[in-house]
Amino acid sequence: MWDIFSFDFWQTLAAQHSLWLMFVAAFLSATVLPGNSEVVFIALVTPKVIGGSFGNDDLLELLMMAAVGNTLGSLTTYWLGRLLPAPSLNTEKHSFAWAIEKLQRFGIWMLLLSWLPVFGDALCAMAGWLRLNGLYAGILIFLGKTLRYIALLLITFPFL
Repeated sequence: MWDIFSFDFWQTLAAQHSLWLMFVAAFLSATVLPGNSEVVFIALVTPKVIGGSFGNDDLLELLMMAAVGNTLGSLTTYWLGRLLPAPSLNTEKHSFAWAIEKLQRFGIWMLLLSWLPVFGDALCAMAGWLRLNGLYAGILIFLGKTLRYIALLLITFPFL
């Protein structure tokens, strides 16, 4: 029988299914649901770094699983934003039309900041709502999320 309230249960689960645990935590924290994938990432990276497997493929797999899960979560938010009605431009409001045009022209690069808490989720949803290119959005979101986890790893490593 499983004792889900015991520390041993969760420790065994994390050891056996660490990649899936990281993926689910990263995916959920990138959607509009609350979550904190950074804590899970550090908790799963710490034994690998302390154990001396810093250059091991396991660490790279964990990093990629976190980045892919987080990216797919943000793309889910992007597509939810895309389901919203397209913004209608009223020709009488030139300033609004100008702002939308500039966001459509330069706004895709803002998705490099999609890793920011709360603000990043809003950026992804707005990118979908404005019908920004989905392929470029996915690439920039993945790049931003990957760089965030690499930075988190490099910042955490000296303290371990």
